[in-house]
Amino acid sequence: MALYHKYRPTSLDEIVGNQETVLALKGLLQKEDIPHAFLFHGPTGCGKTTLGRIVAKHLGCEGDDFKEIDSADFRGIDTIREIRRQAQFKPIQSKVRVWLIDEAHRLTLDAQSALLKILEDTPKHVYFILATTEPQKLIPTIKGRCAQFQVSPLSDIQMKKLLHRIVKAEGKKLNKKVYEQIIQDSLGHPRNAIQILEQVLSVPPEKQLEVAKRSAEVQSQTIELCRALVNGEGWKKVSFILSGLKDEDPETIRRSILGYCNTAILKSTGLSALSIAKIMEQMIDPFYSSGFPGLVFACYLVSEGHKYDSE
Repeated sequence: MALYHKYRPTSLDEIVGNQETVLALKGLLQKEDIPHAFLFHGPTGCGKTTLGRIVAKHLGCEGDDFKEIDSADFRGIDTIREIRRQAQFKPIQSKVRVWLIDEAHRLTLDAQSALLKILEDTPKHVYFILATTEPQKLIPTIKGRCAQFQVSPLSDIQMKKLLHRIVKAEGKKLNKKVYEQIIQDSLGHPRNAIQILEQVLSVPPEKQLEVAKRSAEVQSQTIELCRALVNGEGWKKVSFILSGLKDEDPETIRRSILGYCNTAILKSTGLSALSIAKIMEQMIDPFYSSGFPGLVFACYLVSEGHKYDSE
């Protein structure tokens, strides 16, 4: 079994990081009148679907009464119509029925409108959990019907705690530099970190640092973009990397760049720190309105700024 699945939290007490969200969820789930719709939003690989599954478990949903749908594959109105049809039936094995809709922002507008109808009149035995990296793409009325929770990347300290826990449970040991490499390249995303860790633990100690670096490069072009910006690479290289990221969520990339820069600036001084601070300045505001073009423009300003700084 993959480490990410082996060590996936099964209760709120096992969650590392996102303590404000966890505390808010605990309080909400203790109430008698629990909302029938939840919305978890945040970057890829930070635990949105894990939290959704924990909520479903808390509600007493199990077996065939729990349905998980990836809207990247099933995004049309027919999918929602089928959910609405099935929602009228009583649970088979549990007290309730739960639909977890992942990548909810991929639902078409017609599908979202159809979903809104059942959110407005949800049967007492039905709950919906939506997970998305791009909440701005959901129609406002859907968001208004949901209890909303932000899921954020882990800090370096939180990530180290998570990795230490897994390494200890596996009966292994890691060099400090390997930990630092995994933390840096995972960009605060637990899934990325654990997937890199699995590769690292499969090789002898003398190869672990090399594997950590290579696994991270294969896993995400975002890391390459972060390094290109921090290292002052020219626009030609930066634009080439961006062209391979055009289908990715610009907000996730923006947060990743900020996380990478945060780690780098704390280890830098003088002109080097100033240069990183200028990158962070361009990435400080969200790209909810400007989208991918906003990210491209910010990266262009960073790249050209490096050029003028060196003249």
